[in-house]
Amino acid sequence: MEKIVRQGLLYDFYGELLTEHQRRIYEDVVCNDLSLSEIAQEQGITRQGVHDLVKRCNRILEGYEDKLHLVEKFQQTKVLAGQIQELLKAYQENGDMAVLAQAREIASQMIQI
Repeated sequence: MEKIVRQGLLYDFYGELLTEHQRRIYEDVVCNDLSLSEIAQEQGITRQGVHDLVKRCNRILEGYEDKLHLVEKFQQTKVLAGQIQELLKAYQENGDMAVLAQAREIASQMIQI
């Protein structure tokens, strides 16, 4: 997965667990695409300080994901939901009841995630 997309997902799921200062700086880097220099100047800290804080936040957020696996479960659910959509489209086109059974099976997998 592209690094920035992963950082965004981690922030979406676990960002509220960061301190307000960490959240503000991490959001500026990941969501607002500001440079480290811009953030450093705005926050009154060094560019290195911003860099270190972002690395620390990445480690913290990855640690949460290692324990809780919410991003992984979200991605699995998204894939399975896409499969169900395709099966329902196929059912709509040909009316095959076996397709509905497959969709039910996938839905059961989603519930277990």
